[in-house]
Amino acid sequence: MLEKTNRMNYLYDFYQALLTPKQSSYMALYYLDDYSLGEIAEEYDVSRQAVYDNIKRTEAMLEEYEEKLLLFEKFQKRSELISKLKERIGDGENDRDLHEMIAELEKLD
Repeated sequence: MLEKTNRMNYLYDFYQALLTPKQSSYMALYYLDDYSLGEIAEEYDVSRQAVYDNIKRTEAMLEEYEEKLLLFEKFQKRSELISKLKERIGDGENDRDLHEMIAELEKLD
């Protein structure tokens, strides 16, 4: 569950500008502020089921955006490569490996 929450938080960060204000608000309350479905329903004077349906549809939309745009995947790859670079710099290995990793980073953007 924590892994899904973290993923949704990242996807929300990357794609929130593509959501409607209502979708954005429900997602922020549910994932960022840790509101329950009932608390969100009470806040917006709608049923818990309406909130649940909206959140599930929005999650699917965020996954679809990621499938097409790959912003989160590229972010993860860049982070991984940067970590490897930092390790190599600390190890004092030769510069050729560092240049290859930097080239990979440049391809991601």
